[in-house]
Amino acid sequence: KEVELFKTSEELIKQVKDLAGSEMESLYALTDRDQKHLKLQEILSSLTGKLVTEGSEVTESDVKSALSVVEEEILRRKILKQGLRADGRSIDEIRSIECKVGVLPRTHGSATFTRGQTQSLAVVTLGTSSDEQTIEALEGETSKHFMLHYSFPPFSVGEVKFMRGPSRRDVGHGALAEKALLPLIPSRDDFPYTMRVVSEILESNGSSSMASACAASLSLMDAGVPVKDLVAGIAIGLISKDDDYKILTDIAGAEDHYGDMDFKVAGTKKGITAIQLDTKIHGLTFEIIEETLSRAKTAREAILKQMNEAISAPRTALSEYAPKIKSFEIDPDKIGAIIGPGGKIIKRIQRENNVTVDISDETGTVSVAAQNLKDLERAVKQITNLIKDVEVGATYEVKVEKIVAFGAFCEIAPGKSGLIHVSELSEGFVKEVGEFLKVGDVINAKVIGVDPQGKIRLSLKQAKS
Repeated sequence: KEVELFKTSEELIKQVKDLAGSEMESLYALTDRDQKHLKLQEILSSLTGKLVTEGSEVTESDVKSALSVVEEEILRRKILKQGLRADGRSIDEIRSIECKVGVLPRTHGSATFTRGQTQSLAVVTLGTSSDEQTIEALEGETSKHFMLHYSFPPFSVGEVKFMRGPSRRDVGHGALAEKALLPLIPSRDDFPYTMRVVSEILESNGSSSMASACAASLSLMDAGVPVKDLVAGIAIGLISKDDDYKILTDIAGAEDHYGDMDFKVAGTKKGITAIQLDTKIHGLTFEIIEETLSRAKTAREAILKQMNEAISAPRTALSEYAPKIKSFEIDPDKIGAIIGPGGKIIKRIQRENNVTVDISDETGTVSVAAQNLKDLERAVKQITNLIKDVEVGATYEVKVEKIVAFGAFCEIAPGKSGLIHVSELSEGFVKEVGEFLKVGDVINAKVIGVDPQGKIRLSLKQAKS
């Protein structure tokens, strides 16, 4: 059953046309959105004073609704009959575009994409595998290593409201932009980082989801993520009446609000990666769909050309502020040696080196992340020494843990130690071990033997020779 929608009083609409019709026609010629909004508020205030009187059943809300109907009629008629859009553009014209990358130097990657009065600031944050988003569903548990979140603060449309959690619209717009970029995102094997992009809408007048896709694509390249190509998006609109119609490229807010279609198309120079369609009419002909996709392709190529001028390939190096990550495979049977009893060893490695260590139980993949390369290399070396069998005759960098009368116990790797006997400290007579070594010293020692119980014998004098 089709539900009949609320309709504004035809008599009230006629009164509004009689009182403000000519002003509304003149208002259409104003191309500046802010000036147009202020003038519209003046007209509404004047109409309210004339029509909302004592004893009248007409409310300010009724007048506002009738004025909206008049505005819609003018916009649709001007576009259909004259091809005149509300902001003065031709029907296939894109608003002015500006692209910037590296706008926030302290972040891992950033970019702004501005199209007319719509602007998105995209910020990339790189993390480790432990930062992946875990999703629990009926089909089981999955995880995402790439996320795009969309934020639409009230100030972007000149409003003052509470900043609350994401709305359904925010979630949907973010999901669309994320899906537009997903085919270009490197796999975990090729790029062992978790990637989060946040699109902050700084101003909005139509198609902020497609601006988000463009800004996010630019910011990923700025971050040095090895994406395969740039992605651009465009929203195509429709004004129709009977068999007559006009397809509009890059619709602004009013054209989206009063139009019949919002057809968003995103993709690369090679093809489409995402489509989302809203219609207010019962259907679209194949002719309209074909023309829409053709128009979107032309617009997408024009936008990509301008985006390429800002950045055409991923940066060769990650930001100095991004974590450094190294991944390598180990025998899954050796995982226990890294973790240690109650996680003692892995916690120590992380604490002493200021790193994060993630281990996949299934594949035996170890990922080590640190803020600087020195900490990373030290932690990787400790883990490598920990899992590989000690090689007799090899020299290792060890740390003196304990001094005893008969020698010194030295750590080869966390949880793995050996003994330098007093006789292996020097060629001559050794009176006191403390004359040669102190607790905390880092020295080179040679492995000279491993007994059946796994106890390791080290030599300082042979390492020196």
